[in-house]
Amino acid sequence: MHKIVESAVQTASFAQLYKELKQKGNTVYLNELVGGALSFYLAAAVSKTAGLHIVVAEDRDAAAYTLNDLYALVGEKRVLFFPSAYKRSIVYGREDAEGVVMRTNVMNEIANLKSDDFLIVCTYPEAIAEAVVAQNELEKQSVKIAKGDRLDISDLVEELDTQGFVRVDFVYEPGQYSVRGGIVDIFSYSESRPYRLDFFDDEVESLRRFEIANQLSSDRLESIDIIGNINRAESRNSSFASFVGEGANYWFYDADFVLRKVDDIRIKAMESSEEPQLVAARMTSRKELLADMESSTLLLLKNNLSERAARATLLFHTQPQTKFGKNYERLAEDIAYRKGEGLKCYILSDNHAQMERLENIFHSISRPDVSLEMMRLLLHEGFVDYDTKLCLYTEHQIFDRYRRYKINGEIKRDEQMTVAELNALRVGDYVVHIDHGVGRFDGLVTLPDPMGGKPREVIKLVYRDGDVLFINVHSLHCISRYKSGDGERPKVHKLGSGAWQKIKSATKKAVKDISRELIALYAKRKASEGFAFSADSYLQQAMEASFRYEETPDQQRAIEAVKSDMESSRPMDRLVCGDVGFGKTEVAIRAAFKAAVDGKQVAVLVPTTILALQHYRSFMERLRDMPIRVEYLNRSKSAKQTRQIAEDLEAGKIDILIGTHKILGSAIKFRDLGLLIIDEEQRFGVAAKEKLTQMSVSVDTLTLTATPIPRTLQFSLMGSRDLSVISTPPPNRQPIITESHTFSEELVRDAIEEELSRGSQVYFIHNNVEQLEDIRGMITRLCPKARVVAAHGRMKAAEMEKLIMDFIYGESDVLVATSIIESGVDIPNVNTIIINNADHFGLSNLHQLRGRVGRSDRKAYCYLLSKPDELISSDARRRLRAIEEFSDLGSGFNIAMQDLDIRGAGNLLGAEQSGFIADIGFETYQKILNEAIAELRAEGLDVAGLSAEEQKVVDRISYVDDVSVELGVDASLPADYVQQPAERLRLYRELDSIVDEQRLVEFETRLTDRFGRLPDAARQLLDVVRLRWVAAELGIERVKIKNGLMIVAFVGDDRSPFYKTEQFMTLLRRVTSQPERFVLKQRDTKLAMTVRGVENVAAGVRVLTELKE
Repeated sequence: MHKIVESAVQTASFAQLYKELKQKGNTVYLNELVGGALSFYLAAAVSKTAGLHIVVAEDRDAAAYTLNDLYALVGEKRVLFFPSAYKRSIVYGREDAEGVVMRTNVMNEIANLKSDDFLIVCTYPEAIAEAVVAQNELEKQSVKIAKGDRLDISDLVEELDTQGFVRVDFVYEPGQYSVRGGIVDIFSYSESRPYRLDFFDDEVESLRRFEIANQLSSDRLESIDIIGNINRAESRNSSFASFVGEGANYWFYDADFVLRKVDDIRIKAMESSEEPQLVAARMTSRKELLADMESSTLLLLKNNLSERAARATLLFHTQPQTKFGKNYERLAEDIAYRKGEGLKCYILSDNHAQMERLENIFHSISRPDVSLEMMRLLLHEGFVDYDTKLCLYTEHQIFDRYRRYKINGEIKRDEQMTVAELNALRVGDYVVHIDHGVGRFDGLVTLPDPMGGKPREVIKLVYRDGDVLFINVHSLHCISRYKSGDGERPKVHKLGSGAWQKIKSATKKAVKDISRELIALYAKRKASEGFAFSADSYLQQAMEASFRYEETPDQQRAIEAVKSDMESSRPMDRLVCGDVGFGKTEVAIRAAFKAAVDGKQVAVLVPTTILALQHYRSFMERLRDMPIRVEYLNRSKSAKQTRQIAEDLEAGKIDILIGTHKILGSAIKFRDLGLLIIDEEQRFGVAAKEKLTQMSVSVDTLTLTATPIPRTLQFSLMGSRDLSVISTPPPNRQPIITESHTFSEELVRDAIEEELSRGSQVYFIHNNVEQLEDIRGMITRLCPKARVVAAHGRMKAAEMEKLIMDFIYGESDVLVATSIIESGVDIPNVNTIIINNADHFGLSNLHQLRGRVGRSDRKAYCYLLSKPDELISSDARRRLRAIEEFSDLGSGFNIAMQDLDIRGAGNLLGAEQSGFIADIGFETYQKILNEAIAELRAEGLDVAGLSAEEQKVVDRISYVDDVSVELGVDASLPADYVQQPAERLRLYRELDSIVDEQRLVEFETRLTDRFGRLPDAARQLLDVVRLRWVAAELGIERVKIKNGLMIVAFVGDDRSPFYKTEQFMTLLRRVTSQPERFVLKQRDTKLAMTVRGVENVAAGVRVLTELKE
């Protein structure tokens, strides 16, 4: 309980509230209790009384904000969320497993609530409109299991099947279970994380929860409740109030509105259903809810229930926080005035940087006399309470920022897990072997050992003309999945033809050439003199303080790097890379403002007319109260306007000019250009780029791009360009509500009408030009009041531009378009996008299309419409699920990166490199790129100041690229230990990429946790990894262990510098001093060594480790 709650307990109004809560079945009007203070007094109530408190807000968001206020005041353990069991609502009938889990958990907690304990539940109309099972029915459907219980696994499986659980290989969704030997995983609907039961014979030896993302156990339990999907139970016909029973306390913000909405939802669901009677039985009504609440206490912020007028009225003395509209003088005066009234004022925040910023602003407006006191507490709305003598201001309201809420119990799937799933190798996939080229993956197969040992598991690859290559599972790092930008099938190579080696060499040479070129250009820029801008002014601080969102650490670093570059005398050349909505434009605006304050002019170059207008609006919005003149130039300006702008620019009357390549023309002359900002450089032509290069040698240049640059390319470019990557999404942006549905005209109609009723606009994406007019007709028929227009890439540029401009200015409501809007058009007033045939789009397309909405502080929606699940491919289903699950702004970035980073590499390194990527696949291109850069640096290419990361790349150059291992013992993951071939392959790939002991130990722990104790073959497999590490360090290329002997072969090239190293000399001395154990042999210029007394892999690791130390 937060210490501030105690101040409410001391008041006279709370004493009255406490008295009324003791009388059950009462109706109490909480007069002048503002919304922000409700959580405050509810927290005080639960600090003194036991019982069940249910807060019913007007909608899901309001309920979630109250939930978060109560988390902060009461703690998170006894505060729960009761949502709808459906996506959107029961009207559309699409069940939401996460919602069902949260509802089941709440009902389970209510059923088990002890008389001396309290519980708070936050909910909203859609959730309480749905019927639930009765308490006795919930008990019947619950299976209780405790540690030490005796239970036959087959009986448990039978019970799970009866309850509708589905058996799978690995559990990741509610309603699933899996059995692996004596380990049973179950995802019950009563918890947001699945359970793992470990059996010893028929005794339950341990009970644990585990994480879905990595399948690892997290905490141990003494007992568990397993409950199936009660939302599908036939007996679901009680209201939530009936389930709760007598004696609960209901807190309503607006009871009449909530109960009217419950009736509206019921009517709408019945109207849209083919079986209205069945729907009616699954819903509740205002009348039923009020009847079931008869013996409960209602606490109302509005006394508007005609059926149940208030019997008691309590008078509070609270007021909402004043709206300051970023007017900090008014804030300072308000704090001084409140303190004069004898109130204690606090700023509620957990962000010290924002507090420092506020203090700086107060100093700069000459109000240092106003002292600020911060309290680490986050509430949704600030308020003034004269009873407690408190005045609480919330930091996000002062700075006019959106504050995000969290809901405990949400089912978290990890992005990395989805990335791994999307990248998993499947039979038939194209793969690239670093030495043999492109082939097709044909699965894991078991081959007899030619040396007479146990059969071993190998990877089968098929090449041209049916050639087959078997690869040891210890050499998986040599193959990678083939990926290229255009999605076309690659050319499969012929084994041993030499064509592959030619492509590899050509790629490496081209990479080296381009790297040398970039580095030389960079050195030239660093040698020239530029303008050194002055440090931040008061105006800069005030402008930055008005930023609506919280800066992310990446964004802050990018801003600091840009300012530092500008303040140095060398010309800046910085590339800022980040996904749509990650805050690149804000970095550019701050840089432009800094230059303008110092009297320099700024040119902002954008690729399209529409983007010019859009950037102009963004800059004007951010700088509207500042003494800065911003103008833009594009085709929509008349000749007279263009002439006037050119004259004013030359006279120095314009500070910031935004425009297309038109601003590079000879008619446009800057009086004193200090900063050039380029948006999406790769979209300009060669001539424009050459003009830019001439302009930018002595002018500070800042380039922005939304196409991600792969990590490896960042390494290689570190010596050629300053790079800032913004990879973290803004923390307090509204997530884009993303839902995947089967196509339905009702859904389209409701989504469009709902958006238009908010005064917003809609995109409807349909990627077939011929059918656009039909779609436009359908929407006009469904929504007669909507003004619908259609746009596609075959339109004339001027016609398209006018249509988009009219849409930006609100002349139309719905834009039906092909995916041309994927790049570039951000219209803050568009907050819904409907993507038809979403199953036909790639991940990056879906991600970028969705990024076109949610650009303002309003909630945004993305509907992915497709054919029914059974008619679309499993790959498309996976894509839709991935994009739906990661609906936070930017959270799908890592997933979309799978396609986009290929585009980024091509853009950055030129068209020729894109050709190489298509030939050899992106992952292999990255490997070759790394090798080429490492070789360049080894050759002594001079790059100023290597970073620690780059140094690691250089240090990793060893004399041996790969160690081949042959064994007479089984070293694998046996099929009876890890039963699924796909999972065995995934584990082999993961094991093959491990490079240090710590990660290997973690891998072993994970295996034991998920599959039980390691068999001997799996232990040998882990030791093979250690053996390869040590062998590579000792310059050993091949190791063979059989019949108590270990035979090793050193670097094959006898002219290798390895043979002159101190390390080799030391090894030689140690080996020759023990002839009874080590025998050295030279055959055809190749050096080999035999070691006696090596019975297994672990012994081999020990021997080689001793030689190394």
